Amino acid sequence: MSDMWPTELRVNREKTTLTVTFNDGRTFALPAEMLRVLSPSAEVQGHGPGQKVTVPGKRNITIVAVQPVGNYAVRIVFDDRHDSGIFTWSYLRELGEKGDTLFSEYERELAEKRLSRDPR
Repeated sequence: MSDMWPTELRVNREKTTLTVTFNDGRTFALPAEMLRVLSPSAEVQGHGPGQKVTVPGKRNITIVAVQPVGNYAVRIVFDDRHDSGIFTWSYLRELGEKGDTLFSEYERELAEKRLSRDPR
């Protein structure tokens, strides 16, 4: 996976999707909501095992900015001011390949905790 890197990152006009094209030609459209609720930040993932947070109410989240971090990642800024997640190329690829499954797991967690994707 270390030989995979994006050749293009593009946010759509509505700011609701980040499209990532990799050097092998694969392209993934990653919804802003998925990126936000599966952010690699400590705020979402926690600081250790079992500390992951289920983030509700982000259905209408938008992307404000995508900022490069060295040669290996981007920082995505969302309209709720969340900006601490560093999305490595390999994590963006994982979200592209497994995002549907990961987002389904997120929706299951929301249901179990009686939370909603909709803002309050």
